[in-house]
Amino acid sequence: QVQLVESGGGLVQAGGSLTLSCAASGSTWEINTLGWYRQAPGKQRELVADISQGGSTNYADSVKGRFTIVRDNQRFTVTLQMNALKFEDTAVYYCHARGSVFFPESTYWGQGTQVTVST
Repeated sequence: QVQLVESGGGLVQAGGSLTLSCAASGSTWEINTLGWYRQAPGKQRELVADISQGGSTNYADSVKGRFTIVRDNQRFTVTLQMNALKFEDTAVYYCHARGSVFFPESTYWGQGTQVTVST
């Protein structure tokens, strides 16, 4: 089992910045990809950004150029730096961990942290 503990989030004005952090513990050897998803009220959960153990990144088109995902493989942490926040970025953000090819069924979620962007 892998435990994911998130920190950060909160209330910020449009145009501002926030940083989300997630620390993984437990069976971290299972994990290849770490990332962040978000879910706004009435909408499906969507990928925001993720990063592989080798450093390859994926970003949702809506956040490209504004958000940056960084990973520390020694500490098993992943950080999402969010700049130029927009009202539509308001959502609950979830840290996610996905298993390597040796653990294809491993998928873990954090408890979620609220990000609210005011206009």
